[in-house]
Amino acid sequence: MRFGTPCWIDLATTDPKASRDFYGGLFGWQYRANPTGDYLTALVDDVPAAGFYRVLDSAQAPAWTLYLAVSDASATADRIVRLGGQIQMPPQNFDGQGCLMVATDPAGATIGFWQPAAPWPFATGTKGEFGWAELNTWDGDTADKFFVDLFGYQLEQIGDGEEFDYTTWTLPGDREPVAGRMRFGADFPPHTPPHWMIYFEVGPMLGTDEATVLAVRLGGRLLSEPADSPFGRLSVVEDPAGAAFTLIDTSNRSTPHAPSEDELGAAYDDPYDD
Repeated sequence: MRFGTPCWIDLATTDPKASRDFYGGLFGWQYRANPTGDYLTALVDDVPAAGFYRVLDSAQAPAWTLYLAVSDASATADRIVRLGGQIQMPPQNFDGQGCLMVATDPAGATIGFWQPAAPWPFATGTKGEFGWAELNTWDGDTADKFFVDLFGYQLEQIGDGEEFDYTTWTLPGDREPVAGRMRFGADFPPHTPPHWMIYFEVGPMLGTDEATVLAVRLGGRLLSEPADSPFGRLSVVEDPAGAAFTLIDTSNRSTPHAPSEDELGAAYDDPYDD
């Protein structure tokens, strides 16, 4: 698990049973509870793919959280503060599996950090597994600077930087980026909070369109119609508890062109607009 790479995702939900049934029906996930029963791990072919935990309706809005791998959670926490971020949950050890903390970047989005105690399996890249993470924010320059300073990412602007401002972050020496950052466009309500959008791979056998229909049948709500993009055919869905995520079939890519915000997940029906 490399420093600065996505290493885990989990869902804060007000209704764990509804969430378990929804994602189990959509992705075929199986589940394993921790000894105290307050944290549920979703499995794909016995490999951990995600976590669930309950939050009270008034305490926290349902949402997916991305975790990035770090080698020293305490040192990372100190650096986050020096770079202008805020610590929401200081480093804590969990079940002997490692040290976890949660912070807010200077532009206002919540992000998790995980220092594993041992190699940590994380299912990625195939059906029902994590595929991509994208920071949606009003202040792209501030977010870019913070994460580049924190992890040493190399920055690439793939939009025009004005009408469409989308950057990717890549670790030095790598060819594939680890995450993306999109600045909100004029079509987003001005009170939309910065947040991370999690993408799940659906695979060519099911495809984005059928996966979207299935998600709605299971109680989800369609936020953005299936659309082609250079990165895959995608749609945005809200689960029954209200957490938004993106479905993507990366095998179904359109001819490369300058992608629009709609193609990369701009909300057709903004899940953060109450």
